[in-house]
Amino acid sequence: MAEKKRGQNEPEPRPIIVKKIIVDGHGGHHGGAWKVAYADFVTAMMAFFLLMWLLGATTEKQRKALADYFTPTLVELKMASAGSTGMFGGDSLMAKENYPTTGGQGNMSITIPRDATGTKDQGGKAMRAADRQKFESIKKELEARMDRKGLAKLRKNVRFTETREGLRIDLIDEADFAMFAMGTDRLVPQARALIGEVASALQTMPNPLIVRGHTDGLPYAAGRTMNNWRLSSARAESTRQALSDNGIVNGRFARIEGVADREPYVKDDAYDPRNRRMSIILGWTRGGKATDDEEMDEETKAAIAARDDPARVARREAQKIDMGGTGLPTGAALINPTAPGTSTKPGKH
Repeated sequence: MAEKKRGQNEPEPRPIIVKKIIVDGHGGHHGGAWKVAYADFVTAMMAFFLLMWLLGATTEKQRKALADYFTPTLVELKMASAGSTGMFGGDSLMAKENYPTTGGQGNMSITIPRDATGTKDQGGKAMRAADRQKFESIKKELEARMDRKGLAKLRKNVRFTETREGLRIDLIDEADFAMFAMGTDRLVPQARALIGEVASALQTMPNPLIVRGHTDGLPYAAGRTMNNWRLSSARAESTRQALSDNGIVNGRFARIEGVADREPYVKDDAYDPRNRRMSIILGWTRGGKATDDEEMDEETKAAIAARDDPARVARREAQKIDMGGTGLPTGAALINPTAPGTSTKPGKH
């Protein structure tokens, strides 16, 4: 049949397209089953990296607690115990458990803490006990050195006290003995020899050192540039230098400080010469020092309470004002009082 002739303005006919779809069995490869497997894989990887992070970011004690928590061990629950399954069966989250406990020691069996705070770490106490033994040996060695070097008469000027900071060795002035020249930071020969023996004894233990200077309560005369704060700090530095000259390396000094008359040795008399002293403190081994107020020794507690007593501080300041800044002891009287408007202020003793 001949093709019909298309007119001049008639549009060209469009072709007819037939699409044939053949369904095969390979459509299952594009389903959703693989997503479940991939999710399981990602979850496992997340758990693995979480485990790696925990191993690197926790201590041995924390890892032990985590292991105990996830140990698949059956534990018989007891009524009237913290965490009981009954309604309000437990006293509180902090109440004692009725379960047996190994105290965080021993084999691979489950360890249940005694209470919600866990088992108290015993490492600090062991380190403090070891430090106490070393402190005692240092004390005996220093006393023996003083006897051998002809400094036995100064043994009464050396006091040993265990404090929250460590072993405190006080080198104390008395009426007949002063470690420094009057009103200066220059060590006298006997004091320098004594500090040398202290340095030799302290070299046996590498713990950090604190050097603290103390003065009595007598103030300087008006117009002087020196005061008790500067004097105590300067004497602490002189003591540090003497220790360094006798073999104590600079890296061992933790603090060098002067506290003036704020921590008196004789608390009832701020003008007692024994308040002029140097404290050389051998600190606790790192991790073994006390951190709680209840472990502070009684002497330190009493000294802090006396130092911060508002009534005592106010009474001392009022006394200085009433006495024209001289800070004379109670009961002292001026023999030649000056005319009104003038004042006589003695210098530092």
